[in-house]
Order: sequence, then C-alpha cells, then structure tokens
Amino acid sequence: MPQASASHDKGKVARYRARLRASGAEEVLVQLPRETIALLDDLKERQGLRNRSLALLQLIERGREATQ
Repeated sequence: MPQASASHDKGKVARYRARLRASGAEEVLVQLPRETIALLDDLKERQGLRNRSLALLQLIERGREATQ
C-alpha cells in the first residue's frame, strides 16, 4: 500500500510542476540563513503578500531595477 501512495504522490507532484511550467514558472528549493527567512517573512507581512516566494521575487525585481 505505501508503494501506491508514493506513486500517487509522485504523479501529483509531476502534474503540479507541469502546471507551473505551463504558466511560465518553475519550482526551486533554496537554503537560506534564518535571518534571511525572517527578512522575507517581515516583507511578506508588511506588503500583505501570500507567500515568501512573492517577497523574494519583489526583492529580486528591486535589485534588478537598481542595477539598470
């Protein structure tokens, strides 16, 4: 039974990643210091963002604008 569950989970993850790619996005796993995570969480709360990814994207865009 665990085999069927693991295979079902893999299929679910594969479909999720396919939907992400179709929308022009991709999932990335990163390791960050706790202080950086706290910064992202603070930005997320202050800006009313749904998740840390949006906070990180906002910081990247600001950095991109600053270098242009």
